[in-house]
Amino acid sequence: MDVVVIGAGQAGLSAAWGLRRAGLDFTVLDAEDAPGGAWRHRWDSLRVSGDAFAAHRIHSLPGLEFAPADPSLPANVVVPEYFAAYEREFALPVERPVRVTAVRSVGSELRVETDRGVWTAKALVNATGTWTRPFVPSYPGASTFRGGQLHAVDFPGAEAFTGQRVVVIGGGSSAVQFLLQIAPVAASTTWVTRTPPRWREDPFDADAGREAVALVEERVRAGLPPRPVVSVTGLPLTDAYRAGIEAGVLVRRPMFTRITPTGVEWADGSTEPADVLLWATGFRPAIGHLAPLHLRSPQGGIALDGTRALADPRVHLVGYGPSASTIGANRAGRAAAHEIAEFLRGEAAA
Repeated sequence: MDVVVIGAGQAGLSAAWGLRRAGLDFTVLDAEDAPGGAWRHRWDSLRVSGDAFAAHRIHSLPGLEFAPADPSLPANVVVPEYFAAYEREFALPVERPVRVTAVRSVGSELRVETDRGVWTAKALVNATGTWTRPFVPSYPGASTFRGGQLHAVDFPGAEAFTGQRVVVIGGGSSAVQFLLQIAPVAASTTWVTRTPPRWREDPFDADAGREAVALVEERVRAGLPPRPVVSVTGLPLTDAYRAGIEAGVLVRRPMFTRITPTGVEWADGSTEPADVLLWATGFRPAIGHLAPLHLRSPQGGIALDGTRALADPRVHLVGYGPSASTIGANRAGRAAAHEIAEFLRGEAAA
């Protein structure tokens, strides 16, 4: 066929919408059992609006407004419902569950190998996101810790930490929200980050958004591994976050140097006892299946011009780097579809 899209999250569905409008023959391969992408697995306390534990704004996919009947329901309910409605509305050809194991170049075509057979295409949109690749940094002594360790991807809800001493590691919004939820029930909480948090008091308007995206895009264009957008935007200083600072919950300590059997230790010898280490340390792009295409630059990332891989013009990455946000994914998906249509018309003319 013309195009294979890998992943049916925000970026993949946006790309599929653009490919449908372009009249191309395509399919979407999704590893999930049902619509919703990574949103199906978000913690139950996350909402799409209205409180301190709301997700960043969910932007509507092209052609269908995101307007949940009850936005107070968990995000892991309302967003998958919206994605399912979107697939039905535009009759998108989504195959699931299909797990892609490798993509190879075979002559002028791309061979997409999966656990359910092989697809071949003239172009590829990779929209696999990051949720399946949680990142936990390596620290001395981690294997000796007698308590529990878990990543944000497995956050079980605040009640699971009742009466426990919890160290939360990470400087993003997830870490802040976890701390605010856990503190009322935990015996103690400690917030640890690699760099001091950057609290943003000014409104995050369109100009600020474009500036943040441009900074992330600059790294990706140079072939460097993408940085999380929050590293550029900072954390919004909401009323809830102000209250957390005043209450002593959102008081940051620098990174410890090692993990002990009973807690963590800093370079000056000070220690903090802990029952649980909660790693809110982000994710890495899920792109291992693209390894046979040799797209990585010597700097460790995949160099892109817009969404197109510089190493192979048939391959577009969306939801990667500057497009790893709901509004960025929308724009990137549409842009990739438009550029692929132009590319294939050029190939046909040649």
